[in-house]
Amino acid sequence: MGFVDLKHLLNRRRVGIAAGVIVAAVAAFVLWPAGQASKPAGRPGGADSRPVPVVTAQVGRKDIPIYLDALGTVQAYNTVTVRSRVDGELVEVLFKEGQDVRAGEVLAQIDPRTYRAQFEQAVATRDKDAAQLDAAKRDLARYVSLGDRVTGQSVDTQRALVRQLEATVRADDAAISNARTMLSYTVISSPIEGRTGMRLVDRGNIVHASDATGLVTVTQIQPIAVIFTLPQQTLPAISDRLRQDGKLAVLATRPETGAQIDNGELELVDNQIDQTTGTIKLKAVMPNGERRLWPGGFVNVRLLLSVRQDGLVIPAQAVQRGPKGTYVFLVKPDRTVEMRAVKVATIEANQALLDDGLAEGETVVTDGVAKLADGSRISTAEDRGSDAAGGGGKKGDGKRGQGKDRP
Repeated sequence: MGFVDLKHLLNRRRVGIAAGVIVAAVAAFVLWPAGQASKPAGRPGGADSRPVPVVTAQVGRKDIPIYLDALGTVQAYNTVTVRSRVDGELVEVLFKEGQDVRAGEVLAQIDPRTYRAQFEQAVATRDKDAAQLDAAKRDLARYVSLGDRVTGQSVDTQRALVRQLEATVRADDAAISNARTMLSYTVISSPIEGRTGMRLVDRGNIVHASDATGLVTVTQIQPIAVIFTLPQQTLPAISDRLRQDGKLAVLATRPETGAQIDNGELELVDNQIDQTTGTIKLKAVMPNGERRLWPGGFVNVRLLLSVRQDGLVIPAQAVQRGPKGTYVFLVKPDRTVEMRAVKVATIEANQALLDDGLAEGETVVTDGVAKLADGSRISTAEDRGSDAAGGGGKKGDGKRGQGKDRP
């Protein structure tokens, strides 16, 4: 009986222990989330959290240029397709492809023999008619000197013959001029200064004045033109500046890097607005002294509209954009920040020009804005430096105090 009672007692103890473990597990499961939920959650950047490390900058004043940006197309200032003005064999080509030529420089020669013969024939005809005219004038003088011994009809007939021969000589002179011009066309010269392209006709071919293709194309690339478009809303401001200054500066920059290629002046504002796009076409001329602009290429164009003197500026990275527009985080004296709406006129060279919202000398956050909210506490590098120096001094004092207490 004793052995049975002892076994029964052990079983009851095991059951009690197991029940206690289950009760404890259930209580922990029920009570633990409630305890965690009862702890207040910290708000990032709030008054009950650590300051957010940021970088700040002050609002300053600076002269800022205001540009109108556009995409431009480079075009040759002048382009001429050199063609033959007479028919004949191309006997000589006197230029190389890609050669720089001057205005009036000979490029090619057409066989001149036929046109030289026509010129000489016209001269001979004029000489023959001039001789007849001289003879008729002498006869007329004799008729007049004979007086009554010659009838008036004979004198009138001779005078008419003189006038007829004079007209013939004038016609001969015109024929000579035409033949001389046709002969000069056998020498083909460049009408402008520029650079030759690829040769389109080889020596030995028969060329015609009616040929659709010419001999070569000459393009003037010094100076060179840049064509670009701007919205029609910018036209009043451009017109006002042209009336005041007479000219506007234009910059050409590389689309890839933004590096400046060349600069020139605005030469033309087109005389009508494109109704399909609502834009106005403009033309700038640049010297292209280093020939870094080439016809057919694309460049970014910057039209200098004006320069804002002593404008309020802040670093461009300080400007944030939200549903209500642009804003900045303004640093207040108590080392908290305020979301301040600002109006940005333009951004140039990483500087934002402001029209409204801030005053000179105020401080804004330029880096670390991702963790900020309205009212967040901040710390700058100066704050952290002073805190580290103060903390180091206290630790040192503590160590020195401990050393003094030692025997």
